[in-house]
Amino acid sequence: MGNYDFWYESSKLALELQRDANKKKEEKIKELQAFIQRFSANASKSKQATSRKKQLDKITLDDLRPSNRKYPFLHFKPEREAGKQLLTVENLTKTVEGEKVIDELSFIVNKGDKIALVGPNGLPKSLLFEILMGRSEADAGEFTWGVTTTQAYFPKDNSEYFDGVDLNLVEWLRQYSKDQDETFLRGFLGRMLFSGEEALKKASVLSGGEKVRCMLAKMMLNGANVLLLDEPTNHLDLESITALNNGLIDFDGTILFTSHDHQFIQTIANRIIEITPTGIIDRSMNYDEYLESDEVKALREKMYPSGL
Repeated sequence: MGNYDFWYESSKLALELQRDANKKKEEKIKELQAFIQRFSANASKSKQATSRKKQLDKITLDDLRPSNRKYPFLHFKPEREAGKQLLTVENLTKTVEGEKVIDELSFIVNKGDKIALVGPNGLPKSLLFEILMGRSEADAGEFTWGVTTTQAYFPKDNSEYFDGVDLNLVEWLRQYSKDQDETFLRGFLGRMLFSGEEALKKASVLSGGEKVRCMLAKMMLNGANVLLLDEPTNHLDLESITALNNGLIDFDGTILFTSHDHQFIQTIANRIIEITPTGIIDRSMNYDEYLESDEVKALREKMYPSGL
């Protein structure tokens, strides 16, 4: 999926080039029309006027059909600004089935950090999110959210929000909205590409991509200043990934997220935390800089027993 940004920019460029070509044609049409109007009654110029008329008849403007690609509207706006104290994680430890999945994990999150959690094993990252959101307990260690922070969470597994839920989408979204008005909720769903009858679909029959769009709508309504997203691009089409990508770039808050999409990480993250079997590597840089850093490469050699 890493090529979606190139695809998006290419489609925009193609449309711009078509518009530019049309503009030049329109200017030529005006020039020919002016000549014909001026000289068609002039005997000495009538041949030239006829020639210009033939040229004019041959010019056709390209049909600029509206794109059938639909982009959901994804805009995350914090209701209030967070203070300087965001999140402190100290010596978090978690064992699952006898295996220490998180081992004395410590880091501090600063205001404005957009942190990509990376590493080959998804379990410690998902468990960390679950612990930070109070959905699972650590065996040892502690974490502290700043008093001015509010969190919105996108779990990797969203089945609990939809399985067996006998609500249509308006009713489903109403559970998470301060504004209970149906017109507001339908408008909000419309921006997420559930317009008209689509808004009356049952939550339990949605596709994977539709469920993700609903979860993102729920997050937007939250108005949180800290977003936690565990693999948010799973099940999304290119248009939705592009919209989410731009929404998170524009978000004026703090983000912790995971993704397997290189382009997604590269364009959003300003800090990388890699969870390895023997500790973390934590660097304030973008993803390409992180992957190209000789210092990081040397650290990774030491921290992965198999040299992964």
